[in-house]
Amino acid sequence: MPQSLRLITRQSAVALRAMVLLTVVLGLVYPLALTGIGQVLFPWQANGSLVHDASGQVVGSKLIGQAFVDADGAPLPQYFQSRPSAAGDGYDGSASSGSNLGPNNPDLVAAIAERRAAVAEFNGVPESEVPADAVTASSSGLDPEISTAYAAIQVDRVAAARGIEPSRVADLVKENTSGIGYLSEVRVNVVELNLALDELEG
Repeated sequence: MPQSLRLITRQSAVALRAMVLLTVVLGLVYPLALTGIGQVLFPWQANGSLVHDASGQVVGSKLIGQAFVDADGAPLPQYFQSRPSAAGDGYDGSASSGSNLGPNNPDLVAAIAERRAAVAEFNGVPESEVPADAVTASSSGLDPEISTAYAAIQVDRVAAARGIEPSRVADLVKENTSGIGYLSEVRVNVVELNLALDELEG
């Protein structure tokens, strides 16, 4: 066998062994090790930050928004409403994205105006009180949180629909508010807030 052919054969064998070894280490051992560490140290986060109701049923994830609407797509007055979603048919984790429309796009401008009027009418407030997150989708389309301003304009409507005191609903909003104003944006998790409302009446 010529010297050059032996060299090529030797180098190919070394490359093949390295590929197999790295495939096993990086494709099997490493992912399994990280999965195991996640399950032991952070099981709730590693399994999707799932939210359960009082009976133990999974009702969603703390990290993914939901649409609280009826079968026809109309918003349910007894629930706080999430911000709009452009992900698939809405809050679709497999199609996470924003609308990718620029701020001067006529379709987006028209959609925002339509949403602002609808939100104002639904909550019985002037259009000037409707915050930006009530009419625009997040870049992921999956945001489970809304601003405290958007939550505030929904309190009276939710309280009336459920027949409870607005102050009690406002307290639940505070209990489901997170973030520190000067370090991070203060926000309200809609999924957890609506679950707390259901448990309050249950």
